[in-house]
Amino acid sequence: MSRLNARLIAEIGLTLALGIVLHMIPIYQLPQGGRITPGSLVPLFIISLRRGYKVGILTGAVFGLLVYLIEPFFVHPIQFILDYPLAFSLLGLSGFVSNIPIIGMILGTAGRLLSHIISGVVYFSSYAPQGMNPWVYSITYNASVILPDALLALIITILILPRLQKR
Repeated sequence: MSRLNARLIAEIGLTLALGIVLHMIPIYQLPQGGRITPGSLVPLFIISLRRGYKVGILTGAVFGLLVYLIEPFFVHPIQFILDYPLAFSLLGLSGFVSNIPIIGMILGTAGRLLSHIISGVVYFSSYAPQGMNPWVYSITYNASVILPDALLALIITILILPRLQKR
């Protein structure tokens, strides 16, 4: 990880601020949590792609903690870890494949989705309709908001990333 100098700390701070502001504008929200936003993941993808996976993971973890502080929902310490710092830190995996941004963002989204799915199976299977497999329920529920949110962020990031790389 590049050293945490004043410039990097400022970039992380701006990333978090913009991400949280965009997170607070839901386009669509499910009753038990999860929302589609107008690109709240874009700043996280960009910092991961520009600064690498370590900075991306750190920034994502802090973002997840901020999301929790704004909308706290806690049933178990492991659920908290899976749904907040871990899920969002996994978006930083996009920095592993920064030379192919689309693949990197898909990797980060897959990591986040997997973390939420595991949390859903273990801690929220009671919300599944009678007779429905908890895995099917968790995959369906989480994918219904995470995939559209990530797709929108991926499109926005792909559109603006070339302009940022020129600087």
